[in-house]
Amino acid sequence: MPPFPGRAFRARRTLRAYAELVRAPAAITVPGDVLAGALATGRGSGGRTLGLAASSVCLYWAGMALNDWADRDLDAVERPERPLPSGRIRPRAALATAAGLTAAGLGIAVLAGGRRTALRRTLPLTAAVWAYDLGAKSTPLGPAVMAAARALDVLHGAGPAPVRRALLPAAAVAAHTLGLTRLSRHEVDGAPPREAALALAAATVAAAA
Repeated sequence: MPPFPGRAFRARRTLRAYAELVRAPAAITVPGDVLAGALATGRGSGGRTLGLAASSVCLYWAGMALNDWADRDLDAVERPERPLPSGRIRPRAALATAAGLTAAGLGIAVLAGGRRTALRRTLPLTAAVWAYDLGAKSTPLGPAVMAAARALDVLHGAGPAPVRRALLPAAAVAAHTLGLTRLSRHEVDGAPPREAALALAAATVAAAA
């Protein structure tokens, strides 16, 4: 007999499915981008920076939900255990989750950094996330778009401040992301040695920067 019978058990199971959909624990990688941009521009790690980090986490989760919605047919063959192909979450609910988290990310950015930050920093980041999941991912430009998204996440941390000082950390994060994204394309069929070498080189360049 389950420890949480009835509605409580179903609610817990649903929450677990949504946490899996958005890759909830993986969002811990996102605040570092924002903090790097904030520190590079002298903004510090105060409440507004934390707000922008929360905005980026929402956009990251939105991207994960949108990714699974866009890949639901492929996942039915390669990853049938995921929430959508397993039937634990409906495709329409996944798309609504992505839209809701995107709206939350934009709204939090307005509160934390103002409309100017939302328009000049958050909106381009949002566009990169949606462009990657809805089209670029399966093209040769996919890794570059993902790298651009992570670079824009660093610049997101600059808020309304000039981004010149944040360009170096943004470039370092972009180089690292480019290598990893290219490598991840071969997670099912195995990567050729040159892709592993490129990922290692990109990580080395990022660490040196």
